[in-house]
Amino acid sequence: MRIRPRRALAATLTGLALLLSTTACVPDRDDIPSDYITFFGGEPQNPLLTTNTNEVQGGEVLRAMYTGLVGYSPDGEPYNAVAEDIEPNDDSSSFHVTLKDGWTFTNGEPVTSASFIDAWNFGATSANAQLGADFFSAIEGYDDVAGEDATATEMSGLTEINDHEFTVDLSAPDASFPTQLGYYAFSPLPEVAFDDTDAFGQHPIGNGPYMLDGDDAWQHNVSIQLKANPDYAGDDKAQNPGIAFKHYADVATAYADLQSGDLDHMRENVGPRALPSYRADFPDSNDDAPYAAIQNFTIPENLPGFQTDEEGRLRRAAISMAIDRDLIIDKLFFGGRQVAEDFGAPTLEGGIADVTGKEVLTFQPDKARELWEKANEIHPYSGESFQIAYNADGGHQQWVEGVTNSIRQVLGIKASGKAYPTFQAQRDAIVNRTVGSAFRSGWNADYPSISSFLVSNYRTGGGSNDGDYSNPEFDKLLAQASSSPDSDAAQTYYDEAQAVLMEDLPQIPLWYYAATTAWNPDLHNVETNWQGMPVYTEITKDGE
Repeated sequence: MRIRPRRALAATLTGLALLLSTTACVPDRDDIPSDYITFFGGEPQNPLLTTNTNEVQGGEVLRAMYTGLVGYSPDGEPYNAVAEDIEPNDDSSSFHVTLKDGWTFTNGEPVTSASFIDAWNFGATSANAQLGADFFSAIEGYDDVAGEDATATEMSGLTEINDHEFTVDLSAPDASFPTQLGYYAFSPLPEVAFDDTDAFGQHPIGNGPYMLDGDDAWQHNVSIQLKANPDYAGDDKAQNPGIAFKHYADVATAYADLQSGDLDHMRENVGPRALPSYRADFPDSNDDAPYAAIQNFTIPENLPGFQTDEEGRLRRAAISMAIDRDLIIDKLFFGGRQVAEDFGAPTLEGGIADVTGKEVLTFQPDKARELWEKANEIHPYSGESFQIAYNADGGHQQWVEGVTNSIRQVLGIKASGKAYPTFQAQRDAIVNRTVGSAFRSGWNADYPSISSFLVSNYRTGGGSNDGDYSNPEFDKLLAQASSSPDSDAAQTYYDEAQAVLMEDLPQIPLWYYAATTAWNPDLHNVETNWQGMPVYTEITKDGE
């Protein structure tokens, strides 16, 4: 079979870059106060529970509404927030936590040791089926509450001393444990949360710099409106009266609203249609800062021909080597992305790891065809088409088509995108294991460490291991990393763990993100944080 030359792919990508997105409407909401700052957003997948949210639309709301033991500065440095002190024992297998005075939830309830202990136990207990349960797996007694037939509901590693002190015993030493505690899954919850968690998820009560602005603050598929918390005890108090996340079905519509003055900030992404022009459109109010995130796609273990065996490893490597990442970045992102060389992000401490086997992430069309044919010798490929599912409301169509066109032209197989209308619809299909194809699976770090990428996405049973990957060797290396005495020692194990991933390729890394964003020039003190998101509390607007 004759393979089309690389210039044919370049022409195809140029056509995709010029493709005009279908304009979609966003429902109107005329009750957002004019002095509130509005951001691009989307409908969260689930009710807003800190332990059951593992996606960005709900996650950004929770980050604004909750403050945990630890916070992160805009550049990703952890600091004590609700915690006065988190004191480890000699080998970091146990931590004594002391809380600061004066913290309350927005219903007036004080934040106490029980607020954390009860929330963490709820999140870990299998009967509650929380998506974030795995975050608590390091705590002693987790297996007793998280097992399939578990009857216990309290982890033995959590002990309340008094209202402002408690201890956390881990099942193994982990010096990095305090760093993780700024992720919102570890946030405190008020007592009322456990009376009816479904109802609470519709009207959450937090302790953060913002709170829901009234009983109808969340209008589904329209917006979520937050006002500044007047009693917030943290140092990062809101400098604006409130913010709102407007839910768009299409990122191009959001950008048009930004241009017309009906939206204040595109959050982390202007969308593919605006990439050629956003700097010129907003010359004094744009950013392209790199941040701790990666774009990839998952090939699930249940996809025929792609199991983690000899045939599956050959096919996954062939797919990866068939993708011309440089060309796609040049034509579709106008150079606004960086080719991935590992499974993390270059903004993390230590930068990009020099991982053994990373050449599998480079464009090698001849090698890709060779590996695909070797896989066919083991078992002929039975798939009608290799598809990558994506959410059509997030500006992903062009790059998915660019990737699948590259695969099709190199390997000579059918390949295409598989569109879901919304982020929520795609996530539901992924979580319910009904997607039936590869799928888009970009990742923003939950806390500033490579372990946020590796543990959540690839460890057996990980909270975001949506492809159901499992490798005992990889799991062992992660355990050795977490029990290392310092970050340098841990990095050696993380690098070895990534080498295992390069062989198995449970996900195909594509490129690292940059916050290609723009905002209303009437906004001031706009800063992009280490997660690529605006520092909401600092922003002010003319006319307030």
